[in-house]
Parts: sequence; structure tokens; C-alpha cells
Amino acid sequence: MQGDPLAEGVELMLVGMGSVFAFLLILLFATKALGAVAQRFAGRSQAVAGVGDGPSLEEAAAIAAALHRHRR
Repeated sequence: MQGDPLAEGVELMLVGMGSVFAFLLILLFATKALGAVAQRFAGRSQAVAGVGDGPSLEEAAAIAAALHRHRR
């Protein structure tokens, strides 16, 4: 014997919305954890690689010349 279709629909809706909400919470905490790990190791990689200095004048001139030639 089948139950009330409206009650079954509400139950299905609540289960579906609950599972989506749980997945989004897990995704939120995983993203925050990954951000914390990235912040922890960001200082080390920048110090080793020298990131943030930018290209030298010669490199910037070569890049500008390559872009100009590519666009022509």
C-alpha cells in the first residue's frame, strides 16, 4: 500500500535538500582547509623562487616585441 504522495514528496525534498546542504558544508570546510595549507606554504615558495620581482627591463622589452609581432 502506498502512502500519501504529498508526504512522500516532502520527505524526498527534505532528503535532497539536506544532502545538498551537507555537501556544500563539506565543500566549504575543504576549501577553507586548502586555503590555510596554501597560506602556510606560500611564504616558503615565494622566498625560494623569488616570485614578485617581475621581469627585468630586457625581458619586458622582449615580451613587448613578441606581442607586437604576434598582433601584426
